[in-house]
Amino acid sequence: MGIGRLTLAVSVTLASTLACAATTGGGVVPPAGGAPGGTVASHAPNTSTAGAAGIGDPDFPHDGNGGYDVRHYGLKLAYDPAAKHLNGVALIDATASQGLSRFNLDLSGLKVDTVKVDGTPARFSRSGTELTVSPETLIKDKAPFQVEVRYGGEPKPMRDSGNLGLYGFIPTADGAFVTCEPNGAKTWFPANDHPADKASFDFSITVPQGVTALANGEMTAKPQTADGKTTWTWREKHPMVTYLATMTLGKFDLREGKTASGIPNFAAVDPKYRASLDRVYRLSGEITDYWSTVFGPYPFSSTGGVVDDYAAGYALENQTKPIYGGFDPDQDIIAHELAHQWFGDSLSISRWKDLWLNEGFATYAEWLWSEHTGRGTVDSIFKRHYAAKSDPMWKYPPGKARADDLFNNSVYTRGAMTLQALRQRIGDEAFFRLLRTWADQHKYGNVTTDEFVTLAEKISGKQLDGLFDAWLYQPRRPESW
Repeated sequence: MGIGRLTLAVSVTLASTLACAATTGGGVVPPAGGAPGGTVASHAPNTSTAGAAGIGDPDFPHDGNGGYDVRHYGLKLAYDPAAKHLNGVALIDATASQGLSRFNLDLSGLKVDTVKVDGTPARFSRSGTELTVSPETLIKDKAPFQVEVRYGGEPKPMRDSGNLGLYGFIPTADGAFVTCEPNGAKTWFPANDHPADKASFDFSITVPQGVTALANGEMTAKPQTADGKTTWTWREKHPMVTYLATMTLGKFDLREGKTASGIPNFAAVDPKYRASLDRVYRLSGEITDYWSTVFGPYPFSSTGGVVDDYAAGYALENQTKPIYGGFDPDQDIIAHELAHQWFGDSLSISRWKDLWLNEGFATYAEWLWSEHTGRGTVDSIFKRHYAAKSDPMWKYPPGKARADDLFNNSVYTRGAMTLQALRQRIGDEAFFRLLRTWADQHKYGNVTTDEFVTLAEKISGKQLDGLFDAWLYQPRRPESW
């Protein structure tokens, strides 16, 4: 998520509350195993094999779900901006990681019409943001299975308790602004809504003629118009976390081409920002190419950016299409969001506490871009922040992002300072080799801080526990490291 020149001190309250179990035709289906108060459904074929209602992140116990791994989402969506109504069919291909008598998906609001598992109707119930599915027959451990969910209604965005405001599916006058970090994907499709479970995506989005539908990846065919409606199809073939998925809709001016190195480049701006189209297109290409020389080859098949006329006050690194909400992005924030394509998108955190691995790295990339363009060295930026002895970030250790203040400035700035302190300790050659190796070894995977520390020590040949402890885990300004 972008900070740039914006001030963003966000307090995020993420954990959804599970209400009482809903009743379906098959009897009472309580929240799946692992949820507070969960009990065993009498109709379950094997009472020991209910998938957990959370993926296992202790700070966000109800985000995501256990018992399976999603491989692919196929989303067929139709949205009417005038009526603010969404119809959807989600085909979810998954693999069981245990025997499953039932399992959960995350879904906020929206009415579920039918659920099928491997083509057979399944019983289901709703409780809070949990959709609990009970298949007709037990899903065996390690078996692939497909879930079809037909649903619809008026998507409602989520609101945190801090300055982030609305996120998820946000209706706009001409469409929708869709930015889902940290857990807003559930506002428009059923999902395993946690970054620990990545999957590929196909999107088919039907909107009124004249409305553009943007999603991740690349278009698989030219938009098709019939009976006053246009269908746009997109595919993100690389693994992606759910909060990076988008179906941003509206009137946009578009520019397509390639970067100097040959990477497809796609820029879209609301007509209000028409004068910025060429600049966003050019900078997105130049910065993507530059990061490819610093961090290693670009991990995806296209790059670019989207500027929408919705006053979000923030940007988000939607995979392949960073989005800027209601402002003309400067070069630093574009550099930040595109650095996320490596750190946050290709390499994704396993648990939210390690968010500095996303935001600290992207903020450090801003400083590298500043130095590259001759506007201030990384060292001078580091020293300016270090001199601010009364800054609140010194009381917030960024190595464990707090659930109630996830996007605190410390996660960004002190996280970036951690990298500069590391660079000073191990030297430029080892430091930049570390960044490239980190991006390459974990490409398309999930990462933890412990893994980064281990790799840093291996590459540098130095013992670095004291440095990382001082910068990431102590509630005070490091005096030495």
